[in-house]
Amino acid sequence: MEENPTTQELRIRQLHREKRERTRTEEAPTEEAAEAHARRAEKNAYLRRRLEERAEAEREAAPDPSG
Repeated sequence: MEENPTTQELRIRQLHREKRERTRTEEAPTEEAAEAHARRAEKNAYLRRRLEERAEAEREAAPDPSG
């Protein structure tokens, strides 16, 4: 069975947010701003990993189409 599209969409959004924050970390004008962006990137990475776990659980819980 296919993964819940909502979970998949959320994973993609988190990945994009993580990449955006990592880019902002490199471009930050101050060390303080860079640290804030790095924390946001880590938070997004954590959320993405949790969504990956959720997707795996959804796949495992789905009924086997072959019977």
